[in-house]
Amino acid sequence: MPVARSIVLAAVFLIPPSVSILGAQAADPGPGPGVAVGAQYDSTHVYIAPGDFDSFVNSFVATFGGKPSKRMVSSVTPTPSSTEFQAVLTPVGVLSVFAYQTPIPFPFGQERTGFLVTDMNQAIKDARAAGAEVIVEPFKDPIGIDAVIQWPGGVKMQLYWHFTPPPKNPPLETIPENRVYVSHDQADNNLVRGFVRGFLDFAHGSVAADDKYADAGEIGRPGETYRRIRITSLFGNVLVLVTDGHLPYPFGHELTGYQVQDLGATLNKAKAAGAKILSPPYTASDRITAIVEFPGGYIAEIHSLKAEGRTNYQIPAVRHTR
Repeated sequence: MPVARSIVLAAVFLIPPSVSILGAQAADPGPGPGVAVGAQYDSTHVYIAPGDFDSFVNSFVATFGGKPSKRMVSSVTPTPSSTEFQAVLTPVGVLSVFAYQTPIPFPFGQERTGFLVTDMNQAIKDARAAGAEVIVEPFKDPIGIDAVIQWPGGVKMQLYWHFTPPPKNPPLETIPENRVYVSHDQADNNLVRGFVRGFLDFAHGSVAADDKYADAGEIGRPGETYRRIRITSLFGNVLVLVTDGHLPYPFGHELTGYQVQDLGATLNKAKAAGAKILSPPYTASDRITAIVEFPGGYIAEIHSLKAEGRTNYQIPAVRHTR
């Protein structure tokens, strides 16, 4: 099955009788690996104008390598709509790129990622038990079921599940990180409430690092500090940035951070492919980081790890489904 069809959504087929998409009662996620499959099956959702499609995809691939799937036009929401769609697979992460030809039904366009799960019913139960709300109830597409959830603080994510085993996407060379900005109200000293605690429970993740006095130069405020929490799980890495919301542009607009071996060489490729460097390289703690805007407006963080920091951020193994 082509990679694009493993991600694209459209309501056509009937669901087998054994599969329920009714809202489930909340239940304790409990022990075990959870419902994640692997980071190479999870994508950042990028919404762009149709006229920017080619320039964006070409620039992103020229910067990071990899290849796009075949582009298609489809309806990918539970209500009628039409969008161009293309999956972009690179060694540093996957994109789902959408260019709508119709108005975008609410709340699509606000979700930041799409996560493949092993069991949609269990994923919905686990999400609710962990404090998320289901803002788009599960709906059918030709190859599976999809839903959108929202965490405390407003972070939205899409979940998807297949009727049949998904294609074997190649492992990633480095795992991208979701860069989630939250308020102090959503993260306390004991990680007992808000987005952090909820996502840890849902993803069966762990805190790789919790620096309460990280260098705020990483978010455009040198000479100050902020709290930075790094989470690892089979869904991939999450970087939680706890701030007062006083963020200089472009910080807060980036959805994903990409790890590369040589930041300078990658930035040169990006500039040659039409991207803009919005925030130049900044060295702090274990990495050198920059913010880049690609043609079409997609903003991303790119970083290289310092040699002494390479063991601080571990990549989870992939869990195979069925």
